[in-house]
Amino acid sequence: MNIFQKSLALLLSWSLVIGTVSGGAAYASQSAQSDGQPANTGTTQLPEELQQLVAPIALYPDALVSQILAAATYPTEVVEADRWMQGHPNLKGQELANEVDKQAWDPSVKALTQFPSVLANTDKNLSWTSSLGDAYANQPQDVMDAVQVMRARAQQAGNLKSNTQEKVETQGNTIIIEPAEPEVVYVPTYDPWIVYGPPVVAWPGWYWYPGLYAPGPGIGFGLGFGLGFLTGFAWGWHHWGCDWGHRTVIYNHNTYISHSTTIINRNDFNRNTNNFNRSTNNVNRSSNNFNRNTNTVNHEQAGAQHGPSGQSGVHSGAFGGFNHGAVSNGFSARGRSSFGGEFHGGSFHGGGRR
Repeated sequence: MNIFQKSLALLLSWSLVIGTVSGGAAYASQSAQSDGQPANTGTTQLPEELQQLVAPIALYPDALVSQILAAATYPTEVVEADRWMQGHPNLKGQELANEVDKQAWDPSVKALTQFPSVLANTDKNLSWTSSLGDAYANQPQDVMDAVQVMRARAQQAGNLKSNTQEKVETQGNTIIIEPAEPEVVYVPTYDPWIVYGPPVVAWPGWYWYPGLYAPGPGIGFGLGFGLGFLTGFAWGWHHWGCDWGHRTVIYNHNTYISHSTTIINRNDFNRNTNNFNRSTNNVNRSSNNFNRNTNTVNHEQAGAQHGPSGQSGVHSGAFGGFNHGAVSNGFSARGRSSFGGEFHGGSFHGGGRR
């Protein structure tokens, strides 16, 4: 009986460990979902997913695309900036730029304040914005490739061509979009799910914003944004661009590198979660090994109880499940099921002003 009692004590100890681990995972999952931020599991997104992700902005001028990709890695600052803009509706032009320059936001976020409708859209469609920022932080070249794929699709559909608002130039396999007038930027309006020819599946929960959306397969343009007053600011229009050769965002003639703590912390959380899952799997494997060892002990003990004469020894039916490994396997199965899924989340809606 001493061997049996020791085995039972060890089993109960393992059960407590696995129960604690499972509870920790559930808490981590709930915490990640309650943040209101999409949980990136670190999984590489497929080209089709990235194309869907960039569809709303792929036909914007190159410099604006670069500003949006960079700003998307700072979703918290995007929200702050848009709410700040809502609180200062009378600021325009040079006066607005002067006040924006005083803020502590990333240069990309400051740059978007010159396009209020674009900034408002990134704020209201925050799940999409955060996912775009995560994608660019983890797969910058793949994201830039996706932009080019969508531009080529729009061009083949006959919806992307030069006009009085923008200049579309093809260099090899690269499509470049620039303002037709250097100091005036027009933001194209289009339906991002049908402008590319064959319909693109809409991003879940994506909300179209008036001024950035036009029904039908074509592209329209609203009012132009004059940029002459931004020349003296380090975050101004002319400091941004796309390096299509290296497939990166350019800021001040260098590759843009985001230092967003939001993205870094979220990725650290995901890495820690993955490490936690691996540790849990090790616990489960150890528990299974323990089960096998326990079953061996039980069989040996049963043989000793029955004895050579075949007479049954005294044993308690209360531990019948344990003798067959049922209790231990039940704990192990619950431990595994707690880590079977990935974290998902995020929904958004739109709004803003021009």
